[in-house]
Amino acid sequence: MAPPAMPNDLSNSWEVTDFVVNQGHGVKGLSEMGLESLPKQFIQPLEEQMLLNKVVPEESIPVIDVSNWDDPKVEDMVGRAAEDWGFFQVVNHGVPMEVLDNVKAATRRFFETSAEEKKKYLREHSRSKNVRLTSSFVPHSDKALEWKDYLSLFYVSDEESDAFWPPVCKDEALDYMKRAELVGGKLLQLLMKRLNVKEIDETKQSLLMGSKRMNLIYYPKCPNPELTVGVGRHSDVSTLTMLLQDDVGGLYVRKRDTDDWIHVPPMSGALVINVGDALQIMSNGRYKSIEHRVAANGSKNRISVPVFVNPRPTDVIGPLKEVLESTGEKPIYKQVLCSDYTRHFYKKPHNGKDTLDYAKI
Repeated sequence: MAPPAMPNDLSNSWEVTDFVVNQGHGVKGLSEMGLESLPKQFIQPLEEQMLLNKVVPEESIPVIDVSNWDDPKVEDMVGRAAEDWGFFQVVNHGVPMEVLDNVKAATRRFFETSAEEKKKYLREHSRSKNVRLTSSFVPHSDKALEWKDYLSLFYVSDEESDAFWPPVCKDEALDYMKRAELVGGKLLQLLMKRLNVKEIDETKQSLLMGSKRMNLIYYPKCPNPELTVGVGRHSDVSTLTMLLQDDVGGLYVRKRDTDDWIHVPPMSGALVINVGDALQIMSNGRYKSIEHRVAANGSKNRISVPVFVNPRPTDVIGPLKEVLESTGEKPIYKQVLCSDYTRHFYKKPHNGKDTLDYAKI
């Protein structure tokens, strides 16, 4: 098979976007063309480029051993990490290493398939609105494209997943998603207890994690990694995010109330956990969603697999009454329809935490 035709003019935004986004080659296909320099469409504004002099090398986010979920020390460490950092890693969480390795292998396998095969999952070709392959973040409105490809899988049912998720990765992805969801549920039980929510009934369970989505993300090696980003700075709209990293590294977290960034080192078998905007809103600001971003890499390809648990699109979120009653606080956030909040997030490029302003009183 002949290699795909490279865009004639890498300075032509339409040609590059058409090759990457519309033809299914993705950023991966562009990366494999032997580029000597980064196409201008991917060059981020100076203020958004990864300035590694602002990285604090001696600091790291908390690492918590959760092998005993009933240990009060675990509850305290998880709660303090969610309050003070918004990010932490968990080890001994119960997801077998084999499951983690399998989903990483399946992610690589999907992105190694032909452009023609991957094209079946682009927005205009996918047989399900819940399965979507794209590049960058919102490629047709991003001011500068992000250096990544990702397959987004919104979970509806096992039957729908079996019918519409790509065969080369669906079994491994579904297995990992269900096991990561269990970890998220246990963490939320601890975090709710700290908020004076004594019992998570069916209604509360649905509000916290009634909707589930996962991304299989591929970050190809980049000719000028310092000029672009794999993911721009943002906070997640989720309740909680459970992220599996490979061993390459590149995830950075903003240190609260500073302009400093902290690298989150890959740890074998660990899951990176972060608070999303929905949980910050429901906790009335006690738990903090934190800006994070991913650097491009000049020598290695990288993958990651986040699982997001969220309220359902039809849910209305706001500060939980138990939080306000136990503290006497006034609400910082209004009641917002989850689908409206999510739509507000996706209609603009990654640019920090300003989506949260949409929910403030």
